[in-house]
Amino acid sequence: MTIASVALPVARSESFDYWVPAGLDVRRGAVVRVRLARRALIGVVVAVGETSDVQPSQLQPVAEVVGDITLPPDLLALADFVAGYYQAPLGEVLALMLPPLPRNASARARHAAMLAEASDSGSVRHALNDQQQSAASAIDAARGAYAPFLLRGVTGSGKTEVYLAAAAEAIAAGGQCLLLVPEINLTPQLLARVAAALPGKRTVALHSRLAGGERRRAWTAAASGVADLVVGTRLAVFASLPRLALAIVDEEHDPSYKQQDGVRYHARDVAVWRAHDRGVPIVLGSATPSLETLTKAQRGDYRRVDLTHRAAVPAKPPAIVFAPARDPHALEGIGQLLCDAIGMRLSRGEQSLVFINRRGFAPSLLCAACGWQAACPRCSVRLVVHRDARELRCHHCGHAEPLPRACRDCGNVDLLPLGHGTQRLASALAERFPQARILRVDRDSTQRKGAFATMREDIHAGDVDILVGTQMLAKGHDFPRLTLVGVLGADNALYSADFRATERLAALLFQVSGRAGRGELPGDVIVQTDFPTHPLYRALAANDYDGFAATLLGERRITGLPPFGHLALLAAEAVKRSDVDAFLRAAHEAAREALANDAGVDVFPPVPAPLARRAGLERGQVLAQTAQRPALQRFLPRWRAAIAALPVRRVRWAIDVDPAGFG
Repeated sequence: MTIASVALPVARSESFDYWVPAGLDVRRGAVVRVRLARRALIGVVVAVGETSDVQPSQLQPVAEVVGDITLPPDLLALADFVAGYYQAPLGEVLALMLPPLPRNASARARHAAMLAEASDSGSVRHALNDQQQSAASAIDAARGAYAPFLLRGVTGSGKTEVYLAAAAEAIAAGGQCLLLVPEINLTPQLLARVAAALPGKRTVALHSRLAGGERRRAWTAAASGVADLVVGTRLAVFASLPRLALAIVDEEHDPSYKQQDGVRYHARDVAVWRAHDRGVPIVLGSATPSLETLTKAQRGDYRRVDLTHRAAVPAKPPAIVFAPARDPHALEGIGQLLCDAIGMRLSRGEQSLVFINRRGFAPSLLCAACGWQAACPRCSVRLVVHRDARELRCHHCGHAEPLPRACRDCGNVDLLPLGHGTQRLASALAERFPQARILRVDRDSTQRKGAFATMREDIHAGDVDILVGTQMLAKGHDFPRLTLVGVLGADNALYSADFRATERLAALLFQVSGRAGRGELPGDVIVQTDFPTHPLYRALAANDYDGFAATLLGERRITGLPPFGHLALLAAEAVKRSDVDAFLRAAHEAAREALANDAGVDVFPPVPAPLARRAGLERGQVLAQTAQRPALQRFLPRWRAAIAALPVRRVRWAIDVDPAGFG
C-alpha cells in the first residue's frame, strides 16, 4: 500500500496519512483533495512511502489529484524553513505557495489556453551613469552564487535602472528574476518600465488583488519557465521559479513586507533565505535601509553598493525648511509659510504635495459640552470622521455608522471634528485656492480598480496642481514637476511607544522629501513640527540618514532590541478578557517550564496589547527576548508544543517571530 503524507492548511499538525488508490499518480509536492472528518480539503503531499504509524483500517483514501500543479523540491524546502522559523503550521505555509485552483477540468483547459498568450513591447533603455553601471556590473559579476547586496541609493538615484540592468543580464543568460515591491499600487507603473526596458521578455505580476484566473495564469507562467521576470508584493516570494537567477527586494525597509496575520513571515528575510538556498545573488534596495540590513552590511554579511547622487544630471536634493506646527494663522493645520509656498508654485505652474499620514476628514469627533468622543464599539480606538460619506469609521475593524446629529451623552449639537485628515486638508485647500486642480490620494480614493493608475497619469500630464495624500505617495513615484512637499503631523510618531516608530518615521520623511525636485526644477520641503532640533529632523535637513541610523543603533544596542536582540511575541485574542488572561498566564508558566534547562531567553509576564480590543476581541501578549537567536530557536518549538497542549479554550493565538512591533 502506498501512503501519502498530506499537509492541510486547517490543522496545526504537520501532516496526515492517506492511502493512495491504484492508478492515482500521487507524488511529493502534488496537490490533492482529501477528507478530514466530514470536510473535503485541499492539501499538499509532503512525503510518499509504504508504511504509516496509523492502522490501515483507519486510513482514508486520497480522493483525487487536483490539476497539474506540483510544488518543486526547492519550494517544499522553503516551506519547511518558513514553518520552522516562524513557528507556523506547514499546511498554512504551503497554502501560501499555491495559486487559486481551477474548479473543474474545463476551467483548467481555459487556463492552459490563456497561458499560451504572449505579450511584447518596444524598447526604451536608459543609459546608466557611472555609479549605476558600477552597481549593475558588481551584481552581474556575482551571478551563479549566493551574494547579498545592499543597494543604498538616495531618492532619485535610479535604483530601478540598476535592477533592470542586472535583470536583463540574468535573463540573457537564461535565468529568471524575482522583483518584490512593497505596494500593489507600484506594480503597474513598474511593469510598464520593465516592458520598455526588457523588450520581448515575458513579465508577470503576482499579488493578492489579482482575480483568481489572472493569478493562476501568472503563477503557471512563472512555474513553467515561460515568465522571465516576476514582479509582485510579498506573496510573490513564494512563486515557483525553476530558473531563478536573481532576486531583488525594492524598498527593503518597508513594513508591508511583514505579514501581520496567518503565517507571520517577513518577505525580505524569506527572499534572502531563498537566494541562499538557490545559490543566486539578491539585491536589497533602499534609500533608507532597515537597521537590520544596515547592521549586516556593517558586519560584512552583505556587500554595500552606494548611489550617492540623483540620476538626473541637474537634480539636487531638496532644501529642507521647518515651520511651527501650531501657527496661529494656519488654514486647517496648513501654516502660513506652507500656504504661501503652495501659492507660489501655482503661479509658476508647478505641483505641490501636502503629505499627512491620516486619511478621512478628522481623526475624532468631540462634544464641546461634556467631552464625549465617538468611540468604536468593537475596538479600543476612536472613530474617524469621513465627511464625504457622512460617516464615522474605524480604520482597524471597518465598523461604520452615520455621523450623529447630537452628542449621545448630553444631546449637545455642537460636535467638533478634532485633528486633520486628507479630506479636511483637500477641502481647506480648495477654499483657499479655488482655481487649483486638487487631487486626494489615499486608500479611500483609490479603492476602485485602476483609480490610482489614472491619478498617476493625470499627475504626469500636468492636470493636477496640488496633491494631498498619505504614504501611498511617499515612495517609488517620479513626478518631474513636483517641486514642493509639505509635511503635516510628523510629530505624532515621536510620541509612539513602538520601538520602531522613530525608524519608520525617518524612512517615511526621507522618502516623501525625495519626491520634490526630481527633475530639472529645484525642490523644497516644508516640515511642520514642534521639535525642529530633534535629531531626526536635523538628520533630515543634513540628508544624513546613515548618521541618524547610527544613533538609533546605539539606542537599540543598549536596550537589547533588534538587530542586537531577537524577539518573539505570543499574541492571543478572545471574546472575554478573562479567557485571554487565563490563557496567557498558562502560556507564561509553560514558557518557564520550557526554559528550565536552557537559559538565555527572557519571557516577560502577560500584558494587554497596545490595541487592547479589536473587532470585538480582547487582546493580550507575552514577549520573549534574547541576545542569541539560536537560543530563541531552541526554545520556540518547545513553547509552541506546550501552548498547543494547554486545556484553555475559546482563545485564538499565534507566535510572531521577529515582530514588526508590539501592536
